[in-house]
Amino acid sequence: MKTSTEHIPTGRLQTMAPDRPAFFLLRTVFTVAPIIFGLDKFTNILTDWTTYLAPVATSVVPVTPQTFMYIVGVVEVIAGIMVAVRPRFGALLVAVWLLGIIVNLLVLGEYYDVALRDFGLLVGALALNRLSPAGSWRRHR
Repeated sequence: MKTSTEHIPTGRLQTMAPDRPAFFLLRTVFTVAPIIFGLDKFTNILTDWTTYLAPVATSVVPVTPQTFMYIVGVVEVIAGIMVAVRPRFGALLVAVWLLGIIVNLLVLGEYYDVALRDFGLLVGALALNRLSPAGSWRRHR
């Protein structure tokens, strides 16, 4: 009698535990996206990022909105790199960063749809953290 798994090809992805492909997918997205968005803070090709900045942010850090976005861009690039090399820590860094963005958008009183989307991303970053046991960057390479 054949079992239901006898006909399944034994490719590399099929033999992986289900959490490994999820880990790789989340690590890739949370590496690439912050780096792209961070670099775009210097070019404003995707959008004018300063429109998403609550004025209170530049009263706390007394710089121009564009200079503030340059700082944000550097932090986002670093966060993306951290997810690539230390996914457990990097995922928490991205989650905290997303929480800051959400708070900023709520204080701004606009872009509630973007805040909700970023909440979903925050949950994804926390899932990446849970899928990334200590030292996982060594084992999953």
